[in-house]
Amino acid sequence: MSKIGTELKNTESFLKKEDSYKNIFRKLKAASETVKLGGGKTAIEKHKAKGKLTARERVAKLVDNEKEFYEMSLFAAYGMYEEYGGAPSSGTIFGIGKIHGRMHVIVANDATVKAGAWFPITAKKNLRAQEIAIENNLPIIYLVDSAGVFLPLQDEIFPDKEHFGRVFRNNAVMSSMGIPQIAAIMGPCVAGGAYLPIMSDEALIVEGEGSVFLAGAHLVRAAIGEVIDNDSLGGAVVQSNVSGVTDYIMKNDDECIATIRSIVSKSGERGKAGFDRTESRPPKFSQSEIYGILPEDTLKTYDTYEVIARIVDDSEIDEYKAGYGKSLITAYARIDGWAVGLIANQRTISKTELGEMQVGGVIYSDSADKAARFIMNCNQKKIPLLFLQDVTGFMVGSRAEHGGIIKDGAKMVNAVANSVVPKITIIIGNSFGAGNYAMCGKAYDPRFIFAYPNAKIAVMGANQASSVLLDIKIKQAEKKGHHVSAEEKKKILDDITNSYEESSHPLYAAARLWVDEIIDPALTRSYISMAIEAANNNPEIKKFNPGVIQT
Repeated sequence: MSKIGTELKNTESFLKKEDSYKNIFRKLKAASETVKLGGGKTAIEKHKAKGKLTARERVAKLVDNEKEFYEMSLFAAYGMYEEYGGAPSSGTIFGIGKIHGRMHVIVANDATVKAGAWFPITAKKNLRAQEIAIENNLPIIYLVDSAGVFLPLQDEIFPDKEHFGRVFRNNAVMSSMGIPQIAAIMGPCVAGGAYLPIMSDEALIVEGEGSVFLAGAHLVRAAIGEVIDNDSLGGAVVQSNVSGVTDYIMKNDDECIATIRSIVSKSGERGKAGFDRTESRPPKFSQSEIYGILPEDTLKTYDTYEVIARIVDDSEIDEYKAGYGKSLITAYARIDGWAVGLIANQRTISKTELGEMQVGGVIYSDSADKAARFIMNCNQKKIPLLFLQDVTGFMVGSRAEHGGIIKDGAKMVNAVANSVVPKITIIIGNSFGAGNYAMCGKAYDPRFIFAYPNAKIAVMGANQASSVLLDIKIKQAEKKGHHVSAEEKKKILDDITNSYEESSHPLYAAARLWVDEIIDPALTRSYISMAIEAANNNPEIKKFNPGVIQT
């Protein structure tokens, strides 16, 4: 074991970077508080006037400790659907929390946002919640209060493979897998959305507020001429005592939540994967010091060992091939007692044994080869993988191409793709190009993927992309016989850069669910520990076949 990390917090450079990062985090925190208001204070007051709890209040009462509820995709739909008044958090809350000490995925419709209607990104968010439940073998609880599909966008949510219907397909798949699903109907549950709670294993319904039917009273009258009210059509008493569709009648939200907790408390123990865990030991340095390590400009260098020293237990690692492929750090470590295999982009400029210089954040052939071998080792030993991404891509140029960078890069991508142990990814800086793939981006099935508030996700950096796009626009103009002046060039470049910076911002990524959540660096250990604990609930870890990866 080797100790890593040095005292940095009293230096001028540290304090300057810390102040810059805290400013970024303050802006993110302010945005999150606005999102958590859902449809706004007026909508919340109307909702509570009906005697109902808000979605966040329901979740808080359901879990053992609301401070230990790990919300996912808080910023879903951020900045989207503005022509319809927006959809804060896509009108849905979901995350992982413990009920009687056992992890559950919890999904709750926020009826203060367009009556809990489903936007296209709402369906994607619900599918992600189900995916997490399936991958980690976690029971799932749905707190339903929704008017169904948002009709103006029905063509973007209804017919395709990853649309609304996939949710109900997943209900059936999870039941066949033995993953418990409990649904509480705490408001309207209409049309296709009625299948979600009824395809769950058990369904509770709140009297006076909950209703479930394929067509509401207005549509029934229009379709067949029958005049009836919603409660008589599909209210709690009708669906529980007459049709037998639901299983429990609840007087109010509080009783409903208490009953769910009681039902959950009687569940038997489930199998575990058996990932190794010992007593947790804190790092030698505070996690909050990460604020003062990461640079204001994400293209500037820093020592990634200093970040790792503030995450791993006792600031201690067993580094694999320490002197080889130095642009990637590969090491065994523990985080909150859990054994992990760590793969991190080293952001300093280093010198190889042959005297060659390696630029920080770039993956070279030797680094890719090292990482592929390390991934196989972790699979063989059943050790979860943690990727700390701050990557600008693979090395380019004649020397790299002649050295087989594509072949070695393919090895690493192959290893990541075929790895069967849980993978957790945190984007702590840049995530550009094929580096995103090699370091287990969203396309490579990480069990969880998080981002720091300074993260940038794009096919390349803004400066390079802007230069390329500017050249294209100038050539297009010249083909039409127009000479682009210096002033026009500057305006075009500024517009391109601003647009590119916006689309590579972590809020843009979080809005579209490219990451599960933007996290506070000071809570990194907590999120990693939660992710491994969740993954440990699925005992189905396949036997690793080293023949899959060619070395």
